[in-house]
Amino acid sequence: MTKNLDSEGLQSIAENYDLFYIDLWGVMHNGIELYEGAIYTLKRLLEINKNFVLLTNAPRPIQPVQVFLEKMGMEEKYRNKVFTSGEASLNYLKKFYPQKKFYHIGPPKDFDLFNDFRDNKSKEINESHYLLCTGLFDDYDQDLNYYKDLLENHIDKKMICTNPDLIVDKGNERELCAGSVAMVFEKIGGEVVYFGKPYPEVYNQSTDNKNKKILSIGDNLNTDIKGANLLNYDSLLISNGVHKNEIKDNGIEKVSKQYESIVNFIQSDLKW
Repeated sequence: MTKNLDSEGLQSIAENYDLFYIDLWGVMHNGIELYEGAIYTLKRLLEINKNFVLLTNAPRPIQPVQVFLEKMGMEEKYRNKVFTSGEASLNYLKKFYPQKKFYHIGPPKDFDLFNDFRDNKSKEINESHYLLCTGLFDDYDQDLNYYKDLLENHIDKKMICTNPDLIVDKGNERELCAGSVAMVFEKIGGEVVYFGKPYPEVYNQSTDNKNKKILSIGDNLNTDIKGANLLNYDSLLISNGVHKNEIKDNGIEKVSKQYESIVNFIQSDLKW
């Protein structure tokens, strides 16, 4: 049974945990502005000496995400806690693909992911050794059939996906993410290596999490909550996120069962 924390707040359970993994988009902000209640929660966690990681499936290194958060007004003491799926994938590429040619699938704004690999970027997909997917092309940001046609003759190449998220809500607009393209590639027979939640690597790279009681907080059942389940962490789902309408229509018990996930706690918005 999922416990609702709307009346008691996170403070009612905070002392039970050593480490908190907290999602950014959908929990701390909506892509446009920070959520004051969530920022206050970070303040209180620091005051009671609790460690947290702002763990995001952003397909970019840590530093550009910190700049983005600074522009929205997030203080440095919180920004310094960020870790990204892009950073985890970058570490992997440096280790296993330092000289290989890749074809980039995603918008130009994600280019800072591979500044260190700039010379390895191939303009033609036919000339690449692997595929690096950070999102969707700006001109084809709603048309997944385009990617099926683009990739169907290249399933012999491995795809590195730097954001397993399928969708994200930016303000009131819903956008497709890199995970949607990766799913298309898998459906036509391609192999994908994912970096980000729910896969363990991004958690393990982000901080020392051994022998700690952990709560994972996020708004996505497929990534934040499933990641917690896979790693045996407790989970807190923010219901005013990507599953807002589903939960409103069907209730958390039915929705979590539909997604084959276990939700220990639920809260409308992250509040202390």
